[in-house]
Amino acid sequence: MAFYYEKLDHVQLTAPKDEEQTAKAIYVHVLGFKEMNKPENLQKNGGIWLQSGDVHIHICVEEPFVPARKAHPAIYVKHLDELKQYLQDHDVAYLEDERWPNYKRFYVSDPFGNRLEFLEKS
Repeated sequence: MAFYYEKLDHVQLTAPKDEEQTAKAIYVHVLGFKEMNKPENLQKNGGIWLQSGDVHIHICVEEPFVPARKAHPAIYVKHLDELKQYLQDHDVAYLEDERWPNYKRFYVSDPFGNRLEFLEKS
């Protein structure tokens, strides 16, 4: 093949209409993502775009809203245990999963029920 995949540009998750502030409460104020400016022609659609390093998450409005409970972004984290402690300190629930050999990982649900996976090779 003459082509190859370089990297994932972004993952899109969904939220109910008019819930951008709720999304910011977890993604910006707790998880530390920065809100990015959306292109002007997409601003009318609602939602927010977020970034932390090379990790990009786009939250769009979907009606009727259905959360992504199985499909999810998996985000590699350096010092995963420190993130886990940070989430505990901020009363954010998580679910540990030890079914993947040689990896530490856990899941968090955002306020809309979308699943986020955080992992680190052990």
